[in-house]
Amino acid sequence: MSEEQAYILGTDQEELYRLGLQHQVWAEEAQVGWRLAGFGAGQTLLDLGCGPGYCTEELAFIAGNGGKVIGIDKSEKFIHHLHQLINLRGLNIEAIHADFDQMSLQDNSLDGMYCRWALAWLPNPVEILQKVYQALKPGGRMVIHEYYDWSTLQTEPDMPALMTGIRAALKSFKDSEGEIDIGRELPARLSQMGMKIINTRPMSKIATPGNVTWQWPKSFFYSYFPRLVPMNFLSETEVEAALSEMETLENTVGASICTPLMFEVIAEK
Repeated sequence: MSEEQAYILGTDQEELYRLGLQHQVWAEEAQVGWRLAGFGAGQTLLDLGCGPGYCTEELAFIAGNGGKVIGIDKSEKFIHHLHQLINLRGLNIEAIHADFDQMSLQDNSLDGMYCRWALAWLPNPVEILQKVYQALKPGGRMVIHEYYDWSTLQTEPDMPALMTGIRAALKSFKDSEGEIDIGRELPARLSQMGMKIINTRPMSKIATPGNVTWQWPKSFFYSYFPRLVPMNFLSETEVEAALSEMETLENTVGASICTPLMFEVIAEK
């Protein structure tokens, strides 16, 4: 797999910034999940699909000097960025460049695993979760944040051209080899694996112009809509119209964006 194919929005400097922005929006939710799961000092934790390492770094501070975090991602550029963070902070992180199909985890070695927006893009999420299950110690916990219903992404007031872009994006996800709304399937899949579901939590956000949450969907539209043109989901004219309406929306008094509904699942081995 090429570096450009590693992520649907690429792995360039612009996407590195966008992921940092995205993390600012969702960091608090991640930290709530980690607290509920009891992640703490001295533990060995896995950040599955760690990207450039924004969560990996925070998990390493939680695990402390006596613990360890393993970050695994298929993007070589993002793993390189994580190595830079490791050198800068002096954190106990093992950064691994690997596809999940090829990753090797030692049985009964992990106290916990965190995963956000990685399973939705896989053709075999249950197989990958089974690998992590084998690596968890008895009592080890998974904290997973995935989409429950991406179609909840909508605007007030309605912007027809922008919604055309949003629907095209969703269709591109539905036509992919993964399941964008994998979150809703996780309680059943993990239970079938023998895990105990100890917490589920919906996570939704309403963005308004000027706050950081607004920048999350906006940055996605500007990055992903143009990519839909060569994929034949949108025309260049439709992209221009959609982004023009995004600017109009941003300057509309009382405007809001309901972001896609996220879902937290915490499960114990």
